[in-house]
Amino acid sequence: MGSLFTSSQLVVYVLVLQTLFASSSLLKTNYGFSSNSDYISAIGDPGMKNPNVRVGFEAWNFCNEVGFEAPQMGSPRLADCADLYCNNILTDSLGGAPLGNGRKCEVRHKVNESDNSLGTGDKFPVTDFESFTDPDLFAVEKELYLGSLCEVHESTKPWQFWMIMLKNGNFDKNTTLCPENGRKVSKIVTGRNFPCFGEGCMNQPLVYHNYSRLVYLGDQMVSLMGGFNGTYDLDANISKGIGKNSFFSVSWQKNLSTGSWIFSNTLTTSAKYPWLMLYLRSDATKGFNGGYHYNGSGVMNKLPESPNFKVKLTLDVKREGGSNSQFYLLDIGSCWKNNGKPCDGDVLTDVTRYSEMIINPATTSWCRPDNLVSCPPYHVSPTGEIIYRNETSRFPYSAYHLYCCPGNAEYLEKPYDICDPYSNPQAQELVQILPHPEWAVHGYPEKKGDGWIGDPRTWELDVGALSNRLYFYQDPGTPRARRVWSSINVGTEIYVSRAGETAEWSVSCVTIMSTAEVVVNLGSDADPTNMNVEELTQLVAQRFAPYLLVEPVKEQIFAPRSPLKPPRPTWPDPDLPRLAIRLISTVNSWVSASLPPPTRFATPGGSGSSSSLWMNMSSYNLTALTSYRFLH
Repeated sequence: MGSLFTSSQLVVYVLVLQTLFASSSLLKTNYGFSSNSDYISAIGDPGMKNPNVRVGFEAWNFCNEVGFEAPQMGSPRLADCADLYCNNILTDSLGGAPLGNGRKCEVRHKVNESDNSLGTGDKFPVTDFESFTDPDLFAVEKELYLGSLCEVHESTKPWQFWMIMLKNGNFDKNTTLCPENGRKVSKIVTGRNFPCFGEGCMNQPLVYHNYSRLVYLGDQMVSLMGGFNGTYDLDANISKGIGKNSFFSVSWQKNLSTGSWIFSNTLTTSAKYPWLMLYLRSDATKGFNGGYHYNGSGVMNKLPESPNFKVKLTLDVKREGGSNSQFYLLDIGSCWKNNGKPCDGDVLTDVTRYSEMIINPATTSWCRPDNLVSCPPYHVSPTGEIIYRNETSRFPYSAYHLYCCPGNAEYLEKPYDICDPYSNPQAQELVQILPHPEWAVHGYPEKKGDGWIGDPRTWELDVGALSNRLYFYQDPGTPRARRVWSSINVGTEIYVSRAGETAEWSVSCVTIMSTAEVVVNLGSDADPTNMNVEELTQLVAQRFAPYLLVEPVKEQIFAPRSPLKPPRPTWPDPDLPRLAIRLISTVNSWVSASLPPPTRFATPGGSGSSSSLWMNMSSYNLTALTSYRFLH
């Protein structure tokens, strides 16, 4: 067998997916989550409680690019980043500033009008950013520039802003603005139908910015309020009313009872623009975001990975947007190649992967026994059982709206349907799911109507567990990709409406939490280079047996301790979550195995040790484990 590791330094990550013992040294707050598990925030603004405004805005054409800027609008990347100061004292934890005693408050903007109005070819005020004459490339650089102005350095992992994303679904097949599965083509040849009223239908919108301003909440409190609004109809004057024009609006204000920002959203389609999308996005602070093939900005400074993360949010849907409004309770985006390797910017081999929970009860299941082409090849039950789509008595067809395959996949199982090859800069794969008992075990809606109009809810979603169950295509014989998600979004896609439709909703209290990672050094006295699976397993068994004290302190490494006799153990519930063990080399090649819960747990007493976790590893027959997954 070939080399598995290139270094003699071997490290084990013990990922406690849902431990019974909360670590006071690691978990300072549960951010409103109901469980007592060890979680850390994956975003710079957990619960949306930062008292200052950090909001970005981006507009895309059909293939997630710019194409052409709207007249007098500049590049469609903007930001509203403002700090609230009251006599040089920052605001309180709920985002409001108490008045009285002669105190005065002011708003300090970090992004001004000249920054937001920058357009293709303009020079940036600082030399760190390069100007481009290509509208697509300029927008990338402008987003990074705005992010640098907004960046928050409250921790070792800075963040920039929450992102508002607006997208035009019109596609002119007479142009070559959009590639086909990442490949530039000289002519679009397709039997698919797309809306387009003629030349110029893929335009960018008119965007108007209400910069964050002071708002007085009674006689004793002051906060900030702002927003963006606009239209795709370039000849419209929405100051005189919306009329029959397209329209979008996003505004933010503080809820002083919860401390969270409330984002209020409105989206209206029109005859010329029947397919529009509007989302609030939590994007990665660097690297590729969902649907991007270049470096971006965002609020997510720790990328969540399946199955180890949860999302909490409050959603109030007020107007549906018509029967074609595919309202996403959650839309998660990632990117990996068909061979399981991470994306590297090569649009010919990268694949954007999406999973979307649609909660509009008018959305039906296209996945049916008589339409297997819209179903994934198999479904994974909560217990891990694989159920194939042709098992008509067992497959949960109504749990899926549709599934479609990436256009660059080479080993597809018939029947199959290729995802739209034009609406991303590279090939894409979609898994769209519907409310169903299969997903309810993870906190998702169980039936149609849950969380819909008149039923506002605060959702606590085990997104990591659900996304780990979903089918995504990979080439046969390749190691399973790490499902690391770089975008998590809430909003709607009004899909080709016959008439003008309006959707209205609000989002607040968004929190993304990843499980804590505990790192233990296995030691370097044994060289794992060229070890096969059996030899590597024996090394793990030697290091863990019979007892090991693991202190859950993030980003520190502890040497293995000699066998210690723990206090009298307590027997855990047999339904305890599973533990995952990862073997990691210095070059991040890794192996993981899922193990059943340890047979004994105990919490050592004594000062300073109440958060430690004792594990009796001798109960594991580690030498018999061969179900490792190798990722190179």
